[in-house]
Amino acid sequence: MKLGIVGLPNVGKSTLFNSLTKAGAESANYPFCTIDPNIGIVPVPDERLKLLGDMYHSKKVTPATIEFVDIAGLVKGASKGEGLGNQFLSNIREVDAIVHVVRCFEDSNIVHVDGTIDPLRDIETINLELIFSDIEILERRIAKTAKAAKMDKTAAKELALLERLKAHLEEGSLAKGFETEDEEEQSWLVSYNLLTYKPVIFAANVAEEDLANDGAENAGVIKVKEFAQSNGSEVFVICAQIEQEIAELDEEETAMFLEDLGLSESGLQKLIWASYHILGLMSFLTAGEDETRAWTIRIGTKAPQAAGKIHTDFERGFIKAEVVNYKDLLEQGSLAAAREKGLVGMEGKEYVVQDGDVILFRFNV
Repeated sequence: MKLGIVGLPNVGKSTLFNSLTKAGAESANYPFCTIDPNIGIVPVPDERLKLLGDMYHSKKVTPATIEFVDIAGLVKGASKGEGLGNQFLSNIREVDAIVHVVRCFEDSNIVHVDGTIDPLRDIETINLELIFSDIEILERRIAKTAKAAKMDKTAAKELALLERLKAHLEEGSLAKGFETEDEEEQSWLVSYNLLTYKPVIFAANVAEEDLANDGAENAGVIKVKEFAQSNGSEVFVICAQIEQEIAELDEEETAMFLEDLGLSESGLQKLIWASYHILGLMSFLTAGEDETRAWTIRIGTKAPQAAGKIHTDFERGFIKAEVVNYKDLLEQGSLAAAREKGLVGMEGKEYVVQDGDVILFRFNV
């Protein structure tokens, strides 16, 4: 999974990226200090892995990972090449979801690019740049499809879709708000890889004092939550400065630090759950002496396709999957004991994998 972190200059975007990935991207108080997209691979915290790894005395414990891309600061006019615009827009096309950092804190030492703090204006600025970029993509596609449409019914149908979609964007609406019941149109829509079709998670960046009550009294956070709800987006409240402090601590110190702040989880954990939720993802597990590992799949994935995440041979030669819930396995202490209690299912090709399943695949190639 690849998440692109975006935001206007000086909203706390690179500070957040640094703390999430401990990558130390240069974070200075001026626009465009993040010129190349910094990339950080972050392990997904998963208590189940540690427990299973301890039970099996696994030589190796491998968590699922998320790739974060810190994308260069965006300004008005990016779609026309202002700032680092075009580079920004090509980097963002490659991600599965967009994490949009929105500034909801006041600090006279950190200059906002527009002079005042207004989260909805900031969201609109970035959305408009994404819309302009998408319109440009559609115009190129329309020019190409129009030639074929004279001779081909399918191309003519696609051309009609492209023109409806372009009109929708020109009204200032996002592509993900565009509706069609037609399956063929839906598959075209997905294939265009439009920026405004991607899922968005808003990171409302607040001052420390607004963190304990999750920004409940912060006017900016309230506005961002209302906006997100109307657009089918996720929101989580974060304090990038606090996350930076957490990044310097070990696991035990982090737990104590969060407790002192009255928090149950870090910003990274909030972001991971939000991204899993909006992308419809979950994890299944494999466990043994050599390795205990988490594998990320889409909710609704069937056993053979889940096996294919491990190796294509597993999917090709799939016979059966031995499945046990991780809690049952931990309670029984071994797969053999879980089998004796009848807690291990022998599942076939139609089995839909569940979150927290520990699976042993049987295959023959």
